[in-house]
Amino acid sequence: MAFDMEKLMQQAAQMQERMQRMQEEAAQETAQSSVGGGLVKVTANGAGEVIAIEVSPDALDPDDPDALADLLLAGVNEALRSARAGVEAKAQQMLGEMGMGGLPGLGS
Repeated sequence: MAFDMEKLMQQAAQMQERMQRMQEEAAQETAQSSVGGGLVKVTANGAGEVIAIEVSPDALDPDDPDALADLLLAGVNEALRSARAGVEAKAQQMLGEMGMGGLPGLGS
């Protein structure tokens, strides 16, 4: 059985195309977090960008600005974690379909 470099290069190109497509799709996926009983809602996309923050007027306390800051941090971090988990799950699924599932650092 001879080593087929051309076939290997074709497979690598296909994998690169799939990864590019997955990254583009991931950027369109969103995840939302809600913290403080819904006082702050944050939406992030799979590209790791925060795309929306909603703050309830009830969260605005001029005597305690640190509380709002804490809610914003918690909301942003949770939305980004959720979005990243979705991207990792998609990557694992794609790699599984390609017979390469279980690669370290991509979820599981």
